[in-house]
Amino acid sequence: MGKNKPKAVPDIIRKKTRIQIIAAILLVVFAGYFIFRYISVKNEPASNDVNKVTEKQMAFTFQKQGELIFSDAKNKVISRIVIEIADNEDSRMTGLMFRDKMDENQGMLFLFLVEEQQAFWMKNTILPLDIIYINSKREVVSIQKNAEPYSERSLPSFKPAQYVVEVNAGYTDKYGIKVGTIIAWTRD
Repeated sequence: MGKNKPKAVPDIIRKKTRIQIIAAILLVVFAGYFIFRYISVKNEPASNDVNKVTEKQMAFTFQKQGELIFSDAKNKVISRIVIEIADNEDSRMTGLMFRDKMDENQGMLFLFLVEEQQAFWMKNTILPLDIIYINSKREVVSIQKNAEPYSERSLPSFKPAQYVVEVNAGYTDKYGIKVGTIIAWTRD
């Protein structure tokens, strides 16, 4: 009996030591994983960091999908632009975000299903824009001029609108587009 007791103590110590070694290895592995994740996340650009635009985002290029004409009340043509058309939820939400250039004769036409008050913002939009709100009769009801790039401030229509046209900032002043101007467009 006495001979078995001393042997049992080292077995218990060995088992405890193995458990402690395994626990220490697991602790080191978990700590390493969490440190790696922390460093990885810390070095990624924040998704709301508006000053960092990826190459993929910069790849947006203008796709001509139609033509839009601005006319006065007497149907005299004021100006013409080629347009991209945003007629679904995804394209309306993206709009002109991430574009770093747009020619003066280009713009985007947003088509909504119903006429109601609209509001846009400039989050992730690099270019300053004039935002033109148009009612169901295709008459300009309001204009938000020179919208500030990257701003999350709401830019409302103030009146019901079913269509919205975005052009480069200054376009509406240059061509005399104002409340009451009429639009017409065609699709390619």
